Amino acid sequence: MKAKEIRDLSTEELVERVRQEEEDLRHLRFQHAIAQLENPLVLRHKRREIARLKTIIGERAGA
Repeated sequence: MKAKEIRDLSTEELVERVRQEEEDLRHLRFQHAIAQLENPLVLRHKRREIARLKTIIGERAGA
């Protein structure tokens, strides 16, 4: 999801999305610890998506 698309979401939707993405990341890390992931780059993409979401939430809190 691009930053422009993220900015179109409400703050409540962003908080829920962060919660969901963090849960997905936890699940992927667990899978990766047990066995090889088919695409380990998905971990990086999840981390960056969470960072984008939290950055925009922070921008709104500061404004």
